[in-house]
Amino acid sequence: MGDVSRYCPHCVWILKNRRMKISVIIPAYNAQRHIGRAIDSVLKQARPADEVIVIDDGSADRTADIVRSYGGRVMLIQQPNAGVSAARNAGIAAAAGDWIAFLDADDEWLPEKLRLQCELLERNPQLCWVGGNYYRCACLAEHAQSAQMDVQKQTDVQKQMAYPGIFEDYFTAYCCQAAGHADTMIVLKSALLKAGLFCESQAVLEDDDLWLRLAYMNLRYGFVLEPLAVYHLGSEQSLSKRYADSMVIDDYVARHLKFSEEAGKQPQFRRCACGMLSHRIHLLMTCGRGREVRLLVRKYGDLLAFSFRWSCLLGSLCPPLWNYKENLKNNTRGLLKKRKAQPFCNGGSTCRQNVKR
Repeated sequence: MGDVSRYCPHCVWILKNRRMKISVIIPAYNAQRHIGRAIDSVLKQARPADEVIVIDDGSADRTADIVRSYGGRVMLIQQPNAGVSAARNAGIAAAAGDWIAFLDADDEWLPEKLRLQCELLERNPQLCWVGGNYYRCACLAEHAQSAQMDVQKQTDVQKQMAYPGIFEDYFTAYCCQAAGHADTMIVLKSALLKAGLFCESQAVLEDDDLWLRLAYMNLRYGFVLEPLAVYHLGSEQSLSKRYADSMVIDDYVARHLKFSEEAGKQPQFRRCACGMLSHRIHLLMTCGRGREVRLLVRKYGDLLAFSFRWSCLLGSLCPPLWNYKENLKNNTRGLLKKRKAQPFCNGGSTCRQNVKR
């Protein structure tokens, strides 16, 4: 891989001269139902974290009391409600570690999360950040779990990597759906500070916003194919799982078109923006917000696929009809996949669905 020190000298020095010191940041708001599960998943890591910090973002329930019950194993920071970005930034400022790992209060890590990421970092000291695969848990659908990236997708993604476990840049990972999730990220603290931390005025897409600013710094991106965390969908207490409105999306895209141009990365960002915009517009259509869809499509239509752009413009005139058409299309695809699928698990005692976690 050549002289890796030219990529991140501070990162190389840390990994070559002393053990990584990892601080875990957990923002929490009215999280009494789940905060214990999140903390326990960190404390049970095969490679222990060096510091666990919970930022209570103005909770009105027993969140702080539950955190205090862990004693000296967990640091508690309390602040008036200011949002997930401000909470994470407060945790980063207080962290003593050289590396920062993130976890939402209603999600959890799998036991090998930190070990697998640390091994990748130790093998590749030029890396400043690493993400990874994760499970989605449909909490309102009998807790059905599925990997964000299945075995076939993992094989496809490996072909896009510059080296085993490493993408040449984050944009490549984003476009092949290997962008990870905040729960899977571990980032060198100095890189976070240089990128400017989380934008506290941004209520949604705050994760993507920071990851893209890191990507503009020409950093390679590490990725662990094994699932590292469980992302629980449908939990009301999450700070980060809020719905994005069109004004936030508009501001986000406009800012990053400017940032990416200044960094000489606009073609790369435009490819990422296509997927992000398509997903958010689909959500707006699902909620029947046709007027907002039209505004976004007219302003950023050149970032979208031609067929999707016109489908949304027409569908925005009658969102319920468009949603019916999309549901019918997705159900048909699902049936076809089931017919073609070959069984890869016999449901034995080692199957994830049958192992009590």
